[in-house]
Amino acid sequence: MGTDAAADRAVRELYRALLEGWDTRDAQAMAAPFAEDGEAIGFDGTRHCGRAGIAAELAEVFAGGPTPAYVAKVRGVRLLGPDAAVLQAVAGMVPPGESDLRPTLNARQTVVAARLGGAWRIVLFQSTPARFHGRPELRENLSEELRELLRPSYQDE
Repeated sequence: MGTDAAADRAVRELYRALLEGWDTRDAQAMAAPFAEDGEAIGFDGTRHCGRAGIAAELAEVFAGGPTPAYVAKVRGVRLLGPDAAVLQAVAGMVPPGESDLRPTLNARQTVVAARLGGAWRIVLFQSTPARFHGRPELRENLSEELRELLRPSYQDE
């Protein structure tokens, strides 16, 4: 069994790989971190089952035209035991040709990961719209937090 820090890094890497697969519009790469029987529940509520099914569905999405790129921040990884963890993140999306994120696409994302056969895999990914009904200040706060990721951390004047 590895250390908690190693498990934390492994689960964060799964999430990074998933987002990178989306951003590069590579269905196989986005599905690769999933367990063979993993599931993904998309922003619109669509349920995709199995690594192969996830890849097939994503290939159709990517064939349909340009997709927005992710901007995401991991809020934390909680180990549930030596072989299970939950990652929670917030994410926004920047549509093609735009430089700012679109707040209506903000989401809370959850990854449930398990160590299977010695390797960490995503068993469930869910992206839930962060609409904050009746609380526009919460949506704006999240948007500002995510916009910080769009700004360079170093500027030479």
